Amino acid sequence: MEHIKKALQELLGIAGFVSPVVELDTEGARFSILIEEGEWIKEWIPRLVADLGFLARTIGRKVGVHGMVYVDVNNYRKERERLIVEIAKAAARKVLITKTDVQLPPMNAYERRLVHTELATRPDVKTESFGDKRDRRVIVKPLL
Repeated sequence: MEHIKKALQELLGIAGFVSPVVELDTEGARFSILIEEGEWIKEWIPRLVADLGFLARTIGRKVGVHGMVYVDVNNYRKERERLIVEIAKAAARKVLITKTDVQLPPMNAYERRLVHTELATRPDVKTESFGDKRDRRVIVKPLL
């Protein structure tokens, strides 16, 4: 994991980021990156998280790291996970009130998994994924 951390620090330096901080949680294979570049960075963080995650996983495979490696930039991923869980809970509440299915917006596989996991323990709703590729989404259904 240290190889990945070092590579990420070098890549961020080459990209021109000033003093990026890369922290590693080895237990969860999570890298937390803090970048102070002003307001413009906010627009690019989702793409940066995805691209740095891809690079970290690719580097990991080259050095023998198996399994998932997660990258977060300026706590974007952490906040996004919290938001997805809140959306899942709100959808479940809506389903119980209206007794009708609720479709969530398209999500990537990781986000859909968060929804399924969050609502899996609830005995009053069930979740299903449907759609293709970028339009794949979760539908929350009442259990009647």
